[in-house]
Amino acid sequence: MFQYRIYPNKKQLHRLSETLEECRWLYNHLLEKRKAAYDERGEGLSLYQQQETFGRLKQERPTLKSVHSQVLQNVAVRVDLAFKAFFRRVREHATDPGYPRFKGRDRYDSFTFPQSGFSITRDEQVVVSKVGAIKMVYHRPVRGKIKTLTIHRSSTGKWYACFSVECEPLRLPERTEQVGIDVGLKTFAMLSTGEEIANPRFFRKEEQALAKVQRKHSKLAKDTPERSRHRKAVARVHERIAWRRDNFTHQQSRCIVDRCGVIAVEDVTVNRMLHNHCLAKSIADASWSAFFAQLSAKAEEAGRQFVKVNPAYTSQTCSRCGHRQKMPLDVRIFACPCCHVQLDRDLNAAKNILALGLQGGVIPEAPGSSRGE
Repeated sequence: MFQYRIYPNKKQLHRLSETLEECRWLYNHLLEKRKAAYDERGEGLSLYQQQETFGRLKQERPTLKSVHSQVLQNVAVRVDLAFKAFFRRVREHATDPGYPRFKGRDRYDSFTFPQSGFSITRDEQVVVSKVGAIKMVYHRPVRGKIKTLTIHRSSTGKWYACFSVECEPLRLPERTEQVGIDVGLKTFAMLSTGEEIANPRFFRKEEQALAKVQRKHSKLAKDTPERSRHRKAVARVHERIAWRRDNFTHQQSRCIVDRCGVIAVEDVTVNRMLHNHCLAKSIADASWSAFFAQLSAKAEEAGRQFVKVNPAYTSQTCSRCGHRQKMPLDVRIFACPCCHVQLDRDLNAAKNILALGLQGGVIPEAPGSSRGE
């Protein structure tokens, strides 16, 4: 995916906002029709049944004609996907399957051209059907064949053009270096080579600024224009944190993929770890899930071997002789009584993670082996 910042003029901004509002109305209308059909007749409406009603809807609501036809069809696809996900969660007996919700004004922030209705001009503008040619910061050329365009509005009012493309992967030269990665809170990650990646703690550094704008926001009267405008100030702080965190994880994952041929990481379930209220904020701030996802995607494109292993007992097992002992969290040095090796706790775990990844040959997404269970 290639994402670019766009700068619509006043007239184009009005048209983009109108398009979003019409898509939001259509989404809620289709959701209501599905709900009513089941409550009244006990039947479900299909994607194509709902798309067939668009001609009549345009007669009843002429403003829908100002939106490209394929954008309207994509709204119906979104509703259909929401219900498919809901029924899948029901079949899996989820505690809260999450019935599709109606979208408020701030809850619908994008629309998609799935096939046509857009193009990129030579003067670095994106031409959007029924909107016009919008100035775009074309900071890197699009690689591959463009398939879809999604226009997205951020919580701070910024607009972006996101192109999904079909392209060949960029393979990197082969590397023999192998690395195991143990993530933590004291340091963001410890590599089996002995290198440490410091934990930047972006949210912690911005807590004071966030508390300041939130205090001011709480003092403003509810349902007033002043409070509504000041909401963007709070969103800007969160946006700044997200940008810095995303930039950090992308840079670190790129450095690792460029130099290593085999990458072994922990198969951690971050959502379960967030139930620990003492560490939840720090774990969320570390952004391990995003880091692992970016590592996996970059490794797959580059032709690297990416392995996930069971993290159980990796901190309690000696990476040299295999002796296992209890390691409380406050003990930071692993001292083996059998082979007398002394290692940093995280470095010992990183070496075990790499060893587990290499056992039995390197298999992408391998679940681990008996040594780490």
